[in-house]
Amino acid sequence: MRAGGLGLVVVAAVLAAPAHAGNGAPSGPHYNLNIIGVAKGKTAPLTNSDRHTIFVGLGGNNDLVESRIYLAQGDFQVCDGNAFDAAFNCAGTRIASQGAAFQLPCNTNITTLIPCSAGDTASYEVWARGLGKPGGKATMTTCATDPTTLETVCSTENVLLVRNTGKSTFKNVTNELSSLMADINGDGILERVALFSGGLQDFFWQFDNQGLKLTQLRFYLL
Repeated sequence: MRAGGLGLVVVAAVLAAPAHAGNGAPSGPHYNLNIIGVAKGKTAPLTNSDRHTIFVGLGGNNDLVESRIYLAQGDFQVCDGNAFDAAFNCAGTRIASQGAAFQLPCNTNITTLIPCSAGDTASYEVWARGLGKPGGKATMTTCATDPTTLETVCSTENVLLVRNTGKSTFKNVTNELSSLMADINGDGILERVALFSGGLQDFFWQFDNQGLKLTQLRFYLL
């Protein structure tokens, strides 16, 4: 990662509270991202890069709502926190007709057949948990676009977050959210592809929500 970018990450990490004993997450500095499910779409653009929140559709037990969080390579940063209107990257360029946008480095802390090839990189872990009213759940899947066929390629792995009663704990979702598993060359074999690699474009997290009001993501630099 660029030296200047690391400073931004460290500042953001210091502002986040350390992990509490027993919540399942590591202790230490981290970048915190909250994904908030709401029933009514936001109307403000929410492109302030200082925020650590992204708003997505809420849905319900029998009503799945899909939102997209587009991903760009760079320092940890929310580019566009509103998944209900057009998506803008951190440079202010419109990248999709609808969706939010988040920036993060390519992760070198995963064993991939197709690793990071260029741009900002860092070694980190990703941890996640669901919070809010018990009963909600959401699934996050890493996807991208094949520039040759223009087809959407989604990972065979995903993250299922369920808000049960009682204490909610974090789980390690590093592979699921910083790479994707797919047969990208048509040989019938699944390859693990790091974000922003493998010749794929327009990476995004597909967030399928069924009533989960809050998803907490933590990014720990190693």
